[in-house]
Amino acid sequence: MHTYTYSCPLRWADADTYGHVNNALYLRYMEEARTRMFQQVLLADAAERRWHSFVVSRAAVEYRVPLLYREDPVDVCVRVAQRRSVQFDLAYEIRDAQHVYAEGTTTIVAYNLDTRRPRRLTGTELTFLDRYTTP
Repeated sequence: MHTYTYSCPLRWADADTYGHVNNALYLRYMEEARTRMFQQVLLADAAERRWHSFVVSRAAVEYRVPLLYREDPVDVCVRVAQRRSVQFDLAYEIRDAQHVYAEGTTTIVAYNLDTRRPRRLTGTELTFLDRYTTP
């Protein structure tokens, strides 16, 4: 197993009046990492992507240490915590070398946008997820 790591830039507008990164933005950082991670497995054809999409059905964040705005990016580390035939859970750490700022999870459902229904994960998707699955 290995972890996907995304170097996430902080934006000045991410900070509140105290200089802390706003708590809602942690979900955006998780989304940015997940989106870049899944570019490796998304289909090129737009119609095919509609039939083989993913939606978030649950998200949770545990805040550990306040993240102050700075020029340096933070790492968003992503791994597959659990996978089933239709959905999987991703676990995240938002961190740098000194601190884990937050830990989060999302439950992702394989979804067909045209039928508006869940679908089974394909063999290609399962193989992709296995690369990041916690043993």
